[in-house]
Amino acid sequence: MTHVVVVGCGVVGAAIAYELSQIPDLSITVLDRQPPAQAATGAALGVLMGAISQKVKGNAWRMRQSSIQRYETLIPELEAIAQQPIPYNRQGILMLCFDVETLPRWQQLAETRQTQGWQLEIWDREKLRCCPQINPEKVLAAIYSPQDRQVDPTTLTLALVKAARTKGVTFHFDAQVLGLKSTADESQTCQQVQTTAGNFSADWVVIAAGLGSTLLTQAGIQPVDIRPVLGQALQLQLENPLGDRNFQPVITGDDIHLVPLGNEQYWVGATVEFPNDAGEVSADSAQLDAVLEGAIALCPALSQAKILKTWSGLRPRPYGRPAPIIEPLPGYTNVLLATGHYRNGVLLAPATAQAVCDLLAK
Repeated sequence: MTHVVVVGCGVVGAAIAYELSQIPDLSITVLDRQPPAQAATGAALGVLMGAISQKVKGNAWRMRQSSIQRYETLIPELEAIAQQPIPYNRQGILMLCFDVETLPRWQQLAETRQTQGWQLEIWDREKLRCCPQINPEKVLAAIYSPQDRQVDPTTLTLALVKAARTKGVTFHFDAQVLGLKSTADESQTCQQVQTTAGNFSADWVVIAAGLGSTLLTQAGIQPVDIRPVLGQALQLQLENPLGDRNFQPVITGDDIHLVPLGNEQYWVGATVEFPNDAGEVSADSAQLDAVLEGAIALCPALSQAKILKTWSGLRPRPYGRPAPIIEPLPGYTNVLLATGHYRNGVLLAPATAQAVCDLLAK
């Protein structure tokens, strides 16, 4: 029996645990210092921008495509095992276009997607009338991606944990990881993960701890530098749904997402707030106000909405290299990194889990 220890139980760590649980002869333990779906996962909007992204080749596109495809089977799979519904919007993503000069680029992307087996539609103002909530003075056109999705990140993560438990995965949510105990030779092998709840033996360690990953990689040859980027969002309540209650896609424009939740409620977000020179980052209320103002400019009916709550979270952004980091930790024979997803943790969780399974199989 090979014992795998996964450090971190956001959506990425939970997805890794669940997918690993389906491999025979693995014993899996997940460690976190707090309950699942906290930190970046708890702050995410769960918008799955796959086909509508500008990524068209290489690993960045392959991971997006793989994740979107896996979500179509994963959601019903988890709902059956966990015996609970997972909010999953199958009505696509509508990206608003404000500059006519960008339309040729979108048309080219639509043609590329068609060759890849994906749909993208270019909507003119006439077609946009099916979304009367959108301000016609602001928007010239839109790109509709019917195969992209949105999922509730917290419900998804809790379902992954519940499903993984039914398959024998052990979770410890009071275990703050302190370090890795390793052999002293040149090519180190991690033997134990040291935590405040005791030490856990390991044949393999997967670090999926987001911002907490930096400290755990210090013993490696090339530690990863992951820095926080704060995001704020709001939940709004309206008396009536925006537009057609039977057609409620995610609407996005100017990097503002409007996410329908049902019951005339919507998420709006999110800000992108970087650390100061001292490495500190704190929520700026003016930036959240600007996001709400931008959302109202796109959908004027939001001016009548009641704010139910606001929240914020820190996203893990790799410094000096692309996100995410999915690779062996240099200097170790049995430690894998699956971290630093920045704004795409929910989107890329299924593909990351599959990549970890592939690395362990080598």
